[in-house]
Amino acid sequence: MNGANIKYDEHGLVPAIIQDETSGTVLMLAYMNAEALTKTQETGVTWFYSRSRRSLWQKGETSGHVQTVKEMYYDCDADTILVKVNQTGAACHEGTFSCFSRRLDADAEQAEKLVDPDKVYKEPLSGVLHELYHVINDRKHNPKEGSYTNYLFEKGQDKILKKVGEEAAETIIASKNNDKAEILYEMADLWYHCLVLLANHDIAPSELFEELKKRRK
Repeated sequence: MNGANIKYDEHGLVPAIIQDETSGTVLMLAYMNAEALTKTQETGVTWFYSRSRRSLWQKGETSGHVQTVKEMYYDCDADTILVKVNQTGAACHEGTFSCFSRRLDADAEQAEKLVDPDKVYKEPLSGVLHELYHVINDRKHNPKEGSYTNYLFEKGQDKILKKVGEEAAETIIASKNNDKAEILYEMADLWYHCLVLLANHDIAPSELFEELKKRRK
């Protein structure tokens, strides 16, 4: 992308929409000036300009939740940038995968109750996995009394591996029983424990997605 084509506003800024490349989830909106855009292109991670602090900042520099840039686009008016990234951890400072986690319409909660989950699933799967992984990783670094996830981390790798094995066996049994509800229940347990295993090795789901994408190619 040629930064010279970008039309900055009167403050020398351009809005940048950040999107998770794997799930398509819109993660956040921030602003870049020419320097932030150049640093983003040169370093391969996102840099922005803080309007309140009047300074550059790198996403994830202190939290570790960096955004690795995959692709960059600008719109037809050249006054908005789209950055597709691999998000490590949570994009939002409140701990959610995306900053856009609140429904604006007043009847959203009621509307969601009317949706048939077997027919419509609106949230990208990878977004759900990232959210769950973030909770698991948070328990790892900020233990909570009574948490089953913390219990697994306290017991260590052998316990985690044992649970992965047990849940895999139970998933096999559910499949042999040809019971859809049982398969979904046991598979959910298996995926959860696999995410605990990833967190135990400090491996983010995005790294697993990248491995799967390589195999597809």
